[in-house]
Amino acid sequence: MGDTPCPVSWGAIFVRRRVRCVRFPRWVFIGVVLLGILWAGGGIAVWRWLAVDLPSPEHLYRYTSAPSTRIYDRNGRLLYEILDPHKGAHTPVPLRAIPKACIQATLATEDASFYTNPGVDLWAILRALWINLRGGEVLSGGSTITQQLARNLLLAPEERSRVSLERKLREAILAWRLARTYSKDEILTIYLNETYYGNLAYGMEAAARTYFAKSVSELDLAECALLAGLPQSPSRYNPLENPGAARERQRVVLNLMVKHGFITAPEADLAAREDLAFAAVPFPIRAPHFVMFVWGQLERELGRGALYTQGLRVDTTLDLDVQETVQRIVRYRLAQLSARREGQPPRNVRNAAVVVLDVPTGHILAMVGSPDYFDPRIDGAVNAALAPRQPGSSIKPITYAVALDPQRPNPLTPATVLMDVRTAFVTREGDPYVPQNYDRRWRGPVRLRQALAASYNLVAVKVLDYVGIDAMTQLARAMGITTFDDAGRFGLALTLGGGEVRLLELTSAYAAFASGGYRVEPVAITRVENARGEVLKAIIPAARPRVLDERVAYLISDILSDDQARASTFGEGSPLRLSRPAAAKTGTTTDWRDNWTVGYTPDLVTGVWVGNADNEPMRHVSGITGAAPIWHDVMETLLKGRPVRWFDPPEGLVRMSVCADSGLPPAEATSAAVARTGASPHTVASSAVRHPAACPRLVEEWFIAGTPPTRRDDWHWWYRLDKRNGLLAGPQCPSQYVTYRRYTLYPAEAQEWARQQGIPRPPEHYSPLCPLPGTMPEAPPEAVVHATPHIALVMLSPDEGARYRLSSEIPSAAQRLMVHARPVDGVALRQVTLLVDGQPLATVTRPPYRAAWEMRPGRHTFAAQGTDVAGQTLHSNTVRVEVTE
Repeated sequence: MGDTPCPVSWGAIFVRRRVRCVRFPRWVFIGVVLLGILWAGGGIAVWRWLAVDLPSPEHLYRYTSAPSTRIYDRNGRLLYEILDPHKGAHTPVPLRAIPKACIQATLATEDASFYTNPGVDLWAILRALWINLRGGEVLSGGSTITQQLARNLLLAPEERSRVSLERKLREAILAWRLARTYSKDEILTIYLNETYYGNLAYGMEAAARTYFAKSVSELDLAECALLAGLPQSPSRYNPLENPGAARERQRVVLNLMVKHGFITAPEADLAAREDLAFAAVPFPIRAPHFVMFVWGQLERELGRGALYTQGLRVDTTLDLDVQETVQRIVRYRLAQLSARREGQPPRNVRNAAVVVLDVPTGHILAMVGSPDYFDPRIDGAVNAALAPRQPGSSIKPITYAVALDPQRPNPLTPATVLMDVRTAFVTREGDPYVPQNYDRRWRGPVRLRQALAASYNLVAVKVLDYVGIDAMTQLARAMGITTFDDAGRFGLALTLGGGEVRLLELTSAYAAFASGGYRVEPVAITRVENARGEVLKAIIPAARPRVLDERVAYLISDILSDDQARASTFGEGSPLRLSRPAAAKTGTTTDWRDNWTVGYTPDLVTGVWVGNADNEPMRHVSGITGAAPIWHDVMETLLKGRPVRWFDPPEGLVRMSVCADSGLPPAEATSAAVARTGASPHTVASSAVRHPAACPRLVEEWFIAGTPPTRRDDWHWWYRLDKRNGLLAGPQCPSQYVTYRRYTLYPAEAQEWARQQGIPRPPEHYSPLCPLPGTMPEAPPEAVVHATPHIALVMLSPDEGARYRLSSEIPSAAQRLMVHARPVDGVALRQVTLLVDGQPLATVTRPPYRAAWEMRPGRHTFAAQGTDVAGQTLHSNTVRVEVTE
């Protein structure tokens, strides 16, 4: 019986590799049959449930007409009409007209098995079923090209955006039907002609014209790879607003093409390095960068389907008159910058962007993303108002605002004096970082007002080091800057422009200063209604969150409007000065790739960026010569005829006189005769070696209540000298030999700078010609040691963590490193011994305390040990460096 088939009512089992027929009870047989019928019936029911109302694959080419969406400016003037994408500019092309590179890039990115799969990804369907059975969330992604086509062209708009198992299964059924109705080439042709690539471009032909101002047949590998990466997330990878993200996505596509054997790795590298020029084929549109910005907002908030099916009326904040005025100014000033000057190289500047905001409302009155949206030579379609760029010094006011906050412990004031002298900071990696001013000069003691207004880099880094990167980025985010999301990736160079920002966001951050400390959110759309008159979106004025103390906002505005405070850098009467009070700040990156000017009045805030969209450096174009003239012209033109307004000082501010160089109130001990006349204190009967002198110049300064300095000026002194030799005149020196000379005593940190400037120091020794009392005469004031700090010496050179490399082409004796130390404030020295690896290098008895050391390979430590006038031993910090061959 082993070779004979079993009867129908019997079952077959394997026993020792032989088939045995076994009789089962009749009820088992009936049960199996019934289960089969139930299973088949259930499958048919599920199929009918999923497929009963699915559209026919023949509907793939049918499109229904819908009213167009219109975008208007604030005065009801039409900016752009969004037509049905399958009419007008939508131009389907045959598959043979699409370059092979575009087809391969699409397949590698979206569906590498397109020509072999049955139209659906079975593994993705099973994965969705398994997740659903386990009660998890069904995720999107992993769809084949056929599935994407079925979802985007055959499912209803409300269903295609829903993430569910039901939609996934219905999509798979449609894809399976499509694969049996159309050939693979037909499906791919439809996909490449109907897929959305962003910026109103449906189909690869429209995308080629939108991004590169050419037909799809003219695209090369680099351009095809960039376009193929867009459909997954057109807004995230939008090359006109975020070129960096688009290039990263392009690299992903190229790598996938290499992975699937379409191109070689060298071909991918060559394409990734290719410079791309972005522009669009001209079409009827006004304020195109702004319209695309509005389109993106509508797409995110209402969905793409609503824009094509609901006949929307979109009212925006843009003032077309302001927009066109700004556009003319940009073109005029760029033409001036680009004009060749005899004897000078071309400046290589082609692009600019401008944003104008209404301070009270946050309305975007103008957004110029480039001089010409349709010019491929300047990447005109790139919206530089939204593209992340390095802001240079224009970010500094946010750093200073943190430092002025009265809620901080020990807040700084506009009169706080910091030393603009060479200073090395240590990075997270342990490397030395020495910021430089734009002109490579040091200015010694400077008040905070001068440092911000004149844009001194070193002081800005000191301020950021004082307040901390976390506090600075926290305030920047609160003011509307979204690119400072991860404070851990930034260093102290952030305050000099080391982190990228968007012009729109930086302009709105400045609006917080103009609004008295309230956040100003940029507003582009005021109202949206559909063809039936139903309001889908309307801006309702709401209370703004406070992000700054109003007194801090006023101080920043007062500093940025101070033409005298910025004169040392920009000169008086620069383009930053208007015919009315206005605050402004420039920014220039060290490599001349970006320059900025952002400024405001109580009514308007305008931000300007000048540079090249392809990141090519300019030549000798700074914020004051590139962006500032545009800012000046825009503000003067738009404010013409408006009342002159400025900010009223808020409550809680006090104004007082301070010395211009020390930032301290005048000393009360100054003798009345000297204070009134400024004359030599010959008439003052005293044998003291010095007398307080009046400040050479007083300035008025604002302070937040509770923050004015309490210490009196102690920088300026009259010294008694023996006129015969210029040394200090002791108390018994006859009056006929005594003269007085005025000196400024700088803090220890600035003494080396003062010496380099040729500023005289008071003598350190008494005249031997004057009889002295039996005891030691009064020591010079800087020699009085009140309390020796734990570290009383500071190593100025070398820098902590520095690395040096010896050159075989230079004699070893010529390869020397300067070792330099200085005392801290209040410490006077008899001598300083400089130490290398714990061994004496040199002993120096007067400043500057420095000596040269012949470099040797290895790791080395440097320190200093000194003796003060009281005989105490003082120590410095230790510095570690490495010398390699």
